Amino acid sequence: MKRREFIKSSALAGGSLLSPPGLTAHASESASGLQAPIPSMPLTKTVALNLRPAHWIWYPSERTLQNTVVLFRRQLDLPEKPLRAKGWVVADGRYKLEVNGQRVQWGPAPCDPRWLEVDPMDLTEFLHAGANTLGAQVLFFGQGDGTWPIGKCGFIFWLEIETAHGEKQTIVSDGAWQAYLARSWKPGHYKRWYLRALQEEFDARLFPYGWTSPGFAPNQDWLPAMPLECPADKPAICSTYPEYMLNFRGDPGTSQLRARSIPLMRETPVPAARLAESCWIEWDRSPEEYFEFMPPNSFRPDRKPAATEGAAGSWDVELDGRRGAALTFEFAEQMVGWPYFTIEAPAGTTIELMVQEAHQVGGPALLNTHFHSWTRFICREGINHFETFDFECCRWVQLHIHGASGKVTISNVGMRRRVFPWPHSPAMRVSEPPLQRLIDATINTLNNCAQETMMDGGGRERQQYSGDGAHQLHPLHLNFGETRLPARFLATFSQGLTEEGFFLDAWPAYDRLARLIERQLHLTQWGPLLDHGVGFNFDCFYHYLYSGDLDDLREPYPRLLRFAQYLESIMGSDGLLPVENLGIPAVWMDHIAYQRQRHKQCAFNLYAAAMLQNALPRLCEAFGDPARAQAARDFGRHLQEAAVRRFWSPEKKLFLNNLPWLSEEGSPRLCDRSLATAILFDQCPKGQTDAVLRVLADCPPEMGFSYPDNACWRLWALGKGGRADIIVRDFRERWANMESVLLNNTLQEDWHAKPDSGSEWSHTPVIPLYVTTMSLAGIKPLVPGFKRCEIRPQMADLDLLELTVHSVQGPIEFSGRGKIGSRELTIRMPSGCVGELVVDQREVLALRPIAGSSTSNGLARYHLAAGQSTSVHLKFT
Repeated sequence: MKRREFIKSSALAGGSLLSPPGLTAHASESASGLQAPIPSMPLTKTVALNLRPAHWIWYPSERTLQNTVVLFRRQLDLPEKPLRAKGWVVADGRYKLEVNGQRVQWGPAPCDPRWLEVDPMDLTEFLHAGANTLGAQVLFFGQGDGTWPIGKCGFIFWLEIETAHGEKQTIVSDGAWQAYLARSWKPGHYKRWYLRALQEEFDARLFPYGWTSPGFAPNQDWLPAMPLECPADKPAICSTYPEYMLNFRGDPGTSQLRARSIPLMRETPVPAARLAESCWIEWDRSPEEYFEFMPPNSFRPDRKPAATEGAAGSWDVELDGRRGAALTFEFAEQMVGWPYFTIEAPAGTTIELMVQEAHQVGGPALLNTHFHSWTRFICREGINHFETFDFECCRWVQLHIHGASGKVTISNVGMRRRVFPWPHSPAMRVSEPPLQRLIDATINTLNNCAQETMMDGGGRERQQYSGDGAHQLHPLHLNFGETRLPARFLATFSQGLTEEGFFLDAWPAYDRLARLIERQLHLTQWGPLLDHGVGFNFDCFYHYLYSGDLDDLREPYPRLLRFAQYLESIMGSDGLLPVENLGIPAVWMDHIAYQRQRHKQCAFNLYAAAMLQNALPRLCEAFGDPARAQAARDFGRHLQEAAVRRFWSPEKKLFLNNLPWLSEEGSPRLCDRSLATAILFDQCPKGQTDAVLRVLADCPPEMGFSYPDNACWRLWALGKGGRADIIVRDFRERWANMESVLLNNTLQEDWHAKPDSGSEWSHTPVIPLYVTTMSLAGIKPLVPGFKRCEIRPQMADLDLLELTVHSVQGPIEFSGRGKIGSRELTIRMPSGCVGELVVDQREVLALRPIAGSSTSNGLARYHLAAGQSTSVHLKFT
């Protein structure tokens, strides 16, 4: 087949890694049709900020080492308490804002450094008449992190104060601020690991306590802040300050400060549930060497309890100056937040705070078993209140205390939990306690992973992906009624488009930037994942379907077109997209479902064909571009036809992943992704789906079975094929018994998880919530904005399922009670949404049938009026 040209343009409207959103593409060879330039997209929702007369400021210097902390301070005298004090603040990379000794907020959200989002602040309740102190503790990462890909140091602040008399005053960052190099955190300290920049070590003896209180007297180490040469409407990456490690500067012409597009996180203190165990650590090598290098045989545990319970929820330890004491605390469930504790101890007492997602009591004596997840605190004399600067994801916190002699007392162990401020709390009830526990664990998992970015897991990477990780979009829209966080995901992920036209599929994060170098030198299998780029097209389409908001897609849409052009450019002479020898990018699909890389070609091409025929063309049409819509459908049809020719077995009526190499390999290989995609998007020739559904239900050993995050495809396909019984069975037997569900109230990354390991116990396979909604209650939008939806209940043998879908038109309330043969179904529709009830055609219902609906599949459709509640008795559904 001759390779078709899908789109041609010599530049990208919407921006690649080096070009901005909204830039009109250069003209191509033709002014119309497939070769028309990619259109300019004004970003109607993006709020660009210019913080003049504020200046970007920093500590007076000519270079800044990694993991440097600078304190910025400004005195402010007010004649009266302000009526209003609001403004904007941001730093590269992270800041903690305090006013008059009180914590205000922590930020910013992870961003592409070229389009840095500035946080709003409201200081009205923190300021008072008289002397006030504004303070910001700023950490410059300087090395890549899962939440920070690259950047330059800097801090900017803009505050407008209004009195009850209408008088206004503006306070901005400038040379009047004082800057202090906080050596309580050693500048230049090493990274924790690949995707965690900060290995925090804090020495309280060097910290200027009280520095954000009005009575503090700065010494000679507080210097006038240095204004940076950087416009007040541009991010710090555009400053002329030298970046000594990588020697770069951002382009002011393509960069922009933007207002934060989501609300600030909600922070809540949560105390530890209990002290689970304590023991002594006999050191044969120094603790410092152990935590730096982890040489073997560094210590010997003595399992005698090291702590005794003291007064009012405290614990006492008698240190002998030689041994360390390890106290292990357990929380009720796994959370994301900042661990904290209080300790009264001699000066120089050292504590390594370690976190772990899962721990077996009596297991490893030290919890340094999870990507070097420790923070070191060194005490000043007396009472010390310690809290990590960066957030963690854990259920267990251990304090290893050493370096002094005498009594120490530990108290107030807890975590400042951070959770997104959801507009609605998910409402779902099922009759069986194990399944209800599974649903509750799914909700808690979403609290952990859907933060400011849609993380895959907070305990390891803390970075957002499309593909498997972006399935979070479904429950956020359906069960939480949240549209802002998905919209931000679409914008920030899309910003990671490369000049070649593929996405850095973990963006904004350091991971794929590093992989670009590694792939050039053949040092890793992990390149930017093309299948996640395919998935991102679906993410954009589903967001539009749920929200009806096309403005949210103005930034991603031109980048989707560029990605489609890239896919067309790599199509082989056989009409298929390759999965091997791709250069920098790679094709993943799943890490356990395939024996060989070439076995992924069937699934990848069916997936891309489905996207090109279903997701992208509907977005093209929504943006008024029918020519590109047709081009996308044609491209997808050609891919599907080529995949059928190469991988469809007419004898078995199945897609065989290794059909071209079957004589060489000897036995057939299948995968759930290929088969599920074929069912969901009607890709089986002549509609021959019986064998495909049977294999998806039975899971024979020759079928590769995806890891939990990708299990949705098989369950969705079974739901479409009327096999809800398999979905419910899977939830009971495969999901409800997960170790993480039973122990951590979360959902784990893999089908089995081990405590005291690198396993992720709170990942993103939040399938029980959205598959229950989409396939068991069967609620799905049929048109953008949920103005019409389908409700196809398939409760199998469940005798109770109640849930609420928080659509943009209002709540859709679903209640199903009873077994098949005698089931009562009640559905309340919002005023802006018309429903289509899909049931077994044998049902006799006093509802208006939908004219023209086919019953060839054994189903019938009935009209559900907007704004009304409908109850029916079902015998067969």
